[in-house]
Amino acid sequence: MEWSLSTDVVVIGAGAAGLAAAVSARDHGAAVIVVEENFDIGGHAMLSGGRVHLGGGNALQKKLGIEDSPDKVYADWINFARGDSRYNDRDLVRTFADECVPTFQFLLDNGITFIEKPIVTPDASTVPRTFVTHEWHVPSEVIAPRRNRNGSGLVRRLAESARKKGAQILLKHEMTRIVRNGGKGRVLGIVTRTDGREVAIEAKKGVIVATGGHTGNVNFRRMFDPRLTEEYQQAGMPYSEQGADGELAAMDIGASLWATGTQTSEVGPAITKTRHMGTRWGYISLYYETDSPIFHLCKATGLTVTDWQEAILVNQFGKRFWNELDSGYDYINAALANHGDKDKLNGGGPIWAIFDADAVARQKWNPKPPNVDPDGYFFTADTIFELAGKIENPHQKRPMPAAALEETVARYNSFVTSGVDLDFRKPTPIHPIARPPFYAAWATPILHDTLTGLRTDTNAQAIDTRGETIPGLYCAGESQGGFAQHGLGRCLVFGRIAGRHAAQRNS
Repeated sequence: MEWSLSTDVVVIGAGAAGLAAAVSARDHGAAVIVVEENFDIGGHAMLSGGRVHLGGGNALQKKLGIEDSPDKVYADWINFARGDSRYNDRDLVRTFADECVPTFQFLLDNGITFIEKPIVTPDASTVPRTFVTHEWHVPSEVIAPRRNRNGSGLVRRLAESARKKGAQILLKHEMTRIVRNGGKGRVLGIVTRTDGREVAIEAKKGVIVATGGHTGNVNFRRMFDPRLTEEYQQAGMPYSEQGADGELAAMDIGASLWATGTQTSEVGPAITKTRHMGTRWGYISLYYETDSPIFHLCKATGLTVTDWQEAILVNQFGKRFWNELDSGYDYINAALANHGDKDKLNGGGPIWAIFDADAVARQKWNPKPPNVDPDGYFFTADTIFELAGKIENPHQKRPMPAAALEETVARYNSFVTSGVDLDFRKPTPIHPIARPPFYAAWATPILHDTLTGLRTDTNAQAIDTRGETIPGLYCAGESQGGFAQHGLGRCLVFGRIAGRHAAQRNS
């Protein structure tokens, strides 16, 4: 193999896990190259709320008088009574628990600052452990500015520290394969593609997969849930794709998956109801305003729904399918169900919110671009019949039956009159859909968390299908399996561990 570049440690992905790995590897004396396929750093963490779940008695917990310990962290994250912790690999949880405090200090040492007030989260916590980073101070570098994207302050500071310490970050470098020396040999490096050419990068000590998970890869995610066909978009797009690149490249050289049941345990935000309708990217806590540097890709902010009494939700056949006020997995399963399409048995198809001019007035929505995307994701008409005929979207496999939508709206309006939803028990339907113009807005569920991935040991070394470590291959972040924790904590802990262990390997 002829190498274009050579270094000690190559990190694939410049999100929370990858940047933590890069800084950690440099701290332990290794030369580091980080490759990132995007035009900028940050990945999903850039668009996150900056919630860092690291307890165990960290510096801020002590300052605020919160009593915690690694043993308490461990006990919470293996609690059999909780769905988000009962399936976890307990060896990984023990390592996480023991490394929480030093990882929190690692963040402080590298310039990350926190709001000094813990927040209450649904995570497995018997004491407050989650603190929020400050948002990055340059709005044009936040990607989704003015919407509390505090994760920007985490990744920008880590990238700043990595570069100051000598790590090289190569943007617009898409990893295409991991190079291994034969079927049982050590990992030698990676190949990337940039500007139409291949760049082979030697890794003398190790390669760290930190590519962010698999939610954006339809074929890969359907290994865990066959219903997740192409109509379901994912949080983070159109900024961070989560295309399973790292998992696939690692599996090509023998890596295995781990704790796959956590992806479908129906706990946490693996799949969520949309909150911003009429846009392709309507994830519940992510809102791209018009001054976002990627708004030309987003195309619309979406109309934010504060009360689902304002609309009904229908499938591609114009039929209601569940109580619109429900946002849990009962709703999600109803949305993903087969609604009668004999040509597409998997996947529930598009979900559309139907509402009228009165709803627009009550919610003070502006149903025009750039608030909505009329290119397949938002439609308006003077009659319900005409509205059904206008709905055209790549995932709407056949025209919506106009008579069916008319019947659905009329039946729902009768429930408003009677005060009782005879079909789905929506509590006290309030608003009829009666005053034109009428609207149809894309409201299909959005995918978020990757909760499974590659098998690793407690040093973040990748393990093959026979249970043996793959020399020189590491994994951290959402691409790592075995620990189904939402948020940034596990990414930072195992990123730091991977960087440290890789740097200390013999070449």
